[in-house]
Amino acid sequence: MTNLIQQTINIPRWAAAYGGPQSLGKIKTKPVDFIVEEQLTFRPEGAGEHAFIQIEKSGENTEYVARLLARFAGVRQRDVSFAGLKDRHAITTQWFSVWLPGKEDPDWTQLESETIKIIQVDRHARKLKRGVLSGNVFQVLIREWEGNKAKLEKQLLQIKNYGFPNYFGMQRFGRLGQNINKALAMFDGAKIKREQRSIYLSAARSYLFNQLLAKRIEEGCWDKAITGDVLIFDQSNSYFKAEHLDESIIERIKQGEIHPAGMMFGKGQSEASGEALKLEASIVNKNQILADGLIKYNLSSDRRALRVLVNDLRWEFLNDSNLLLKFTLPAGCYATSLVRELIDVDTAKLNPI
Repeated sequence: MTNLIQQTINIPRWAAAYGGPQSLGKIKTKPVDFIVEEQLTFRPEGAGEHAFIQIEKSGENTEYVARLLARFAGVRQRDVSFAGLKDRHAITTQWFSVWLPGKEDPDWTQLESETIKIIQVDRHARKLKRGVLSGNVFQVLIREWEGNKAKLEKQLLQIKNYGFPNYFGMQRFGRLGQNINKALAMFDGAKIKREQRSIYLSAARSYLFNQLLAKRIEEGCWDKAITGDVLIFDQSNSYFKAEHLDESIIERIKQGEIHPAGMMFGKGQSEASGEALKLEASIVNKNQILADGLIKYNLSSDRRALRVLVNDLRWEFLNDSNLLLKFTLPAGCYATSLVRELIDVDTAKLNPI
């Protein structure tokens, strides 16, 4: 190690959009408190070399189940794919694909246990790729809720009508933020296992994004375009630079068709300019070690929406202290980032994926 980096990063309490949480409560005390069902962008065709298995798992992480499928089917680990990681401390339903060219399906039901249930099996011509989700359906139970119901409902209606900040959740940063500090150590020359590198690189880039989003909330422009902004289409990876902030752009943002897009820092020149670029540069300058490390590892720049719209948000008090939230989010968005706008929970102790 070069010992150039002596600092550590403590994950801050990033700015909230609607006045901050006015309630107290606990989440993820049991797997049943956090239920997730992923929605694919397509249906398996019914034929092909790839077995598609939909699994409901409780208290198990995605990569463990993928390894289990590989061993059971007698294939290489890389022949098993999934669309996205899901929380371990939850009940989650997700799809996996297993490449079985010229082979019959084994009896997948033999994998069933108290924590793993086979929902359905199908076939498809191509493997399941990362990110091919239209979204995830969530049921989140808040236990030991305390607060003012009128204030809570006002915030819920604001989120339902106008969306919420698209922060990366604490899961991305690991328990007590350990992933970001391991990224710092990696950038300083520490030896890191290859399979861990992408986790730490993602944590570093996500931290910069969250810092920018918090700054724009403080400036009152997280859900509004500013000069030089890059705008991204709703539930899309396509974006464009707004040359002029005319009434059409302003109205499209109000309608939720497009959103201001923040930097996912990496190599290459930023597409932003003007005021937007100035804000991005201020975050990079304050976190130069992270920025330099991301460039060193050859990550390409990208964009992520600063705002996310929630679909079908519903809420119900099961009793005076248990609050049930139901909603659907686009792929890559965090339910915990919605909850943090409403409920003051101990985010430092949230279980990582």
